[in-house]
Amino acid sequence: MVQRVAIIGAGVGGLASIKCCLDEGLEPTCFERSEDIGGLWRYTDSMDGGRVSVYRSVITNTSKEMSCFSDFPCPEDFPSFLPHGLLLEYFRMYAQHFDLLRHIRFKTTALSVKKRPDFTTSGQWDVVTETDGVQESHIFDAVMVCTGHYQEPHLPLASFPGIDTRFKGQYLHSQEYKDVEAFRGKRVLVVGIGNTGGDLSVELSRVAAKVFLSARRNTWVFSRVSDQGFPFDMVNTTRFNHFLDWLLPSALTKRIRFRKFNSWFNHANYGLASTKSSNFKIIINEELPFCLLSGTIVLKPNVKEFTENSAVFEDGTTEENIDVVLFATGYIFPFPFLEESVRSLFGDNRDLYKRIFPPQLEKPTLAIIGLVQLTGSVMVGTEMQARWVTGIFAGWNKLPRASRMMDDVLKQKPPVKRCMMLLRSGENLKISFISYTDEIASCAGVKPNVLKLLLTDPRLALAIFFGPCSPYQYRLVGRGKWSGARDAILTQWQRTLKPLRTRVVDDSSDGS
Repeated sequence: MVQRVAIIGAGVGGLASIKCCLDEGLEPTCFERSEDIGGLWRYTDSMDGGRVSVYRSVITNTSKEMSCFSDFPCPEDFPSFLPHGLLLEYFRMYAQHFDLLRHIRFKTTALSVKKRPDFTTSGQWDVVTETDGVQESHIFDAVMVCTGHYQEPHLPLASFPGIDTRFKGQYLHSQEYKDVEAFRGKRVLVVGIGNTGGDLSVELSRVAAKVFLSARRNTWVFSRVSDQGFPFDMVNTTRFNHFLDWLLPSALTKRIRFRKFNSWFNHANYGLASTKSSNFKIIINEELPFCLLSGTIVLKPNVKEFTENSAVFEDGTTEENIDVVLFATGYIFPFPFLEESVRSLFGDNRDLYKRIFPPQLEKPTLAIIGLVQLTGSVMVGTEMQARWVTGIFAGWNKLPRASRMMDDVLKQKPPVKRCMMLLRSGENLKISFISYTDEIASCAGVKPNVLKLLLTDPRLALAIFFGPCSPYQYRLVGRGKWSGARDAILTQWQRTLKPLRTRVVDDSSDGS
């Protein structure tokens, strides 16, 4: 019987896990190695012992209504897209409202998590932690690992011959980037065109002498601002659109999506993407197209090699006098505190049942929370994982037998050739937001039934099906049902517009 739960990390996943444990009557203890909550989203000027944090100017890619905790909407006066400071303030409000801080042990590092000798019967874990140089041993009935996938910088120097032997300039990973001052007046090469690479290129272009952005793959760029100025994810992440994706042939939906992206600007003209590409990624960046148009950023193909002061690209071109190379090449997730016999059970999240449970464990008392990237908010997906997992720990939800979980894992894995491509691209973590969140919600018994609602509450049913698939939908039924969910859904557009109403105009006049 699970009662005492160890939670490693007090970021988004850790906070949600503490709250979900309390909802299920469990006893959580969260170990956080820093002195505060927020994880990745708590900005700091220092490297803080290698802790990964966002850079100073970062703003969320998903809107507040699509990213908040499902029973705790963001304040209506908060803007739709939040700077890291406001998002951290929201986390503090959440932690205070649900009295979560008393369950967190700050400045405490989890050194090791090992199965107890009687694990096959008890499912318990030995956890060793360290606080101010003093180690302490604990016994827990279950462990929730909430360190996410931004743990250790991925710096693939072997893929760039000459970078660490011949190149005389400076190179660093985006983890070390905080603001633009160190790059003023320099010629900078950014390697990697994900969301981070795009953001940093744009920011650097304001102060650097020249910015080159090296892209290995086709990339589609879209804006946070969508039709009529509403947030892109609120307009596009709907059950209706999800249904169309399921109903229509994939080739047709792909063509429609590419046409939508190209309606803003022709990506082929900018050297970003071709409609014939099958290996591509999508990033969010309003300013990148203008920077390319104005020449403050120059797009380049993949780097072939580095010389003493230049970069040679795969198309044969060379850019001279490069001062700094900034690698925006992502992160790896080694989980060093897990014993090797457990860590070896999964290379990435595709080896986990529902991207959460190692299926080979004799007892399902270890859950990896937040090791997933969604086409929507990972915060919402992480909270849903925590709700399902704590329901399993409390005995309300059940897992299938190990053989069935292994079969499910094997079905989710792509063919070997595509698997290698995904591993190289880092896209192996990406999954459809609605598909995945609905899948976990179904397991937890909290997925809304739109057809049933159509008979009992048609207004709500239509808002759920045609409107944004916001997290409140998962608080309408089942365990953890929230009485405010219906109203939150029906008023989400008002909360979106509220912070914009700082100057009201009368559009009923004829303009004379």
